[in-house]
Amino acid sequence: MLRSTISSGWRSALQKLSFVLIGFFGFSTHLFASDYIIDPTHSFVEFRVQHLGYSWLYGRFNTLQGSFSYDSNKLEQSYIKVEIAADSIDTNHAERDKHLRSDDFLDVARFPKAVFTAASYEGDASEGTIMGNLTLHGVTRQVVIEVSKVGEGKDPWGGYRAGFWGRLILTPGEFGIDYDLGSASASLEMELSIEGTKN
Repeated sequence: MLRSTISSGWRSALQKLSFVLIGFFGFSTHLFASDYIIDPTHSFVEFRVQHLGYSWLYGRFNTLQGSFSYDSNKLEQSYIKVEIAADSIDTNHAERDKHLRSDDFLDVARFPKAVFTAASYEGDASEGTIMGNLTLHGVTRQVVIEVSKVGEGKDPWGGYRAGFWGRLILTPGEFGIDYDLGSASASLEMELSIEGTKN
């Protein structure tokens, strides 16, 4: 009976240990390959949406942070996480920005951040698509971002940088932002220009 109890205890401990090791090694590729910290002064998240179907209204988010992994020889390990401060929305019009921050739209008091986390990458070293989860307005949905590499190399200060450009079509209504701006404004185009410095 004692031997059986000890054996059962060891099996339980080993199972727990195996889950820890699987978790560690499953995510360690990102830990070891996440070589870049996003440079917020050289990274941009911008968008445009039609105004009444007659013109384009442009805006951006001024505050973001995050990190990404990139190795042209290990593209399957590519990874990115970006956090955007929702209240940093800027359309060059104070009253409109105040409205966009309200509970009619982003509701920044309840949902201060938008977060994108990559799940997988398909493509080559120059361009491809990133599939991942975007959390916006308290709702998480899978999105696809078309990406291309802009360039990489040494900078004048002894560091190493890499930059990418991305684009996606976003439908705010799918994230619970259902303020009616008319059918022409039901979706918006987002562009991301991301530059990172290697650790």
